[in-house]
Amino acid sequence: MKLNRLVAAAFAAGLISSPAVAEPLKAVASFSILGDLVSQVGGDRVRVETLVGPNGDAHVFSPSPADARKVAEAKIVFENGLGLEGWMSKLAKSAGSGARVVVVSKGVSPIEMKDEDDHAHGSHGHGAVDPHAWQNVRNVVAYVKNIRDALVSADPDGAEAYEARTEAYVERLEALNAEIEEAWAKIPIDRRKIITSHDAFGYFAMAYGLEIIAPQGVSTESEASAKDVARIIRQIKNEKTPAVFIENISDKRLIERIARETGAKVGGALYSDALSPRDGPAATYIDMMRSNLRTLTQALTS
Repeated sequence: MKLNRLVAAAFAAGLISSPAVAEPLKAVASFSILGDLVSQVGGDRVRVETLVGPNGDAHVFSPSPADARKVAEAKIVFENGLGLEGWMSKLAKSAGSGARVVVVSKGVSPIEMKDEDDHAHGSHGHGAVDPHAWQNVRNVVAYVKNIRDALVSADPDGAEAYEARTEAYVERLEALNAEIEEAWAKIPIDRRKIITSHDAFGYFAMAYGLEIIAPQGVSTESEASAKDVARIIRQIKNEKTPAVFIENISDKRLIERIARETGAKVGGALYSDALSPRDGPAATYIDMMRSNLRTLTQALTS
């Protein structure tokens, strides 16, 4: 076990690389957050193409012929599942792909949406569950283990490398989870209320203790109705919700309007369904969660 940990640490530090391969395994990830996770596990043995890039919205994504070519050339395709990528099966079929499609959320306990939420906001193919499971770091541990198993199956020669990189990355995720819990414990319970563009933070709320109000449901495909907005404005005023937050994939005008009409401050931008570009504050999953944590804690403690 000690030797395995030393090997994992060496992989994480970049001191050693996986065994050389003639050609990296071609993989496709459905969106940017998942692309990063596949890269963390795969290292230089895997070449990852991402369909929905930084600041992109997988809810409303429309695949192009270029995307079909990526899928057609891939040996393995990774998707979140839980109804996020309603377009994936049609894309794989049109691409004529023989790639194995791996659902990385397998084994995660999904949050079931209330019937009234589904009817009020429209699930648009999401079904009755919230797909944003990556907002709970513990779920991402399950994601990366599913990714590891799929890569080992597709590339058995790289098994040792995938195992080591996964072990090292899981240790980083566990440290991140502890960091979030420690920071969140310092926020008074009565201030743990926020408004976001759409309901993408349910798993974060359940894991760490947060109340969220969102004009839209779990999908950005549906527009918030005037009735929903009016209800939220009344709720903010009654409960004195301290801050509202813009998301990197959403139109900021709705949140800015709510802020103006309630006096709640705009606490900043949160990364919900996509990473930032490489030069931004959320270029990786871990960077994204830390960026969101900083933004939330600064707004809710000031």
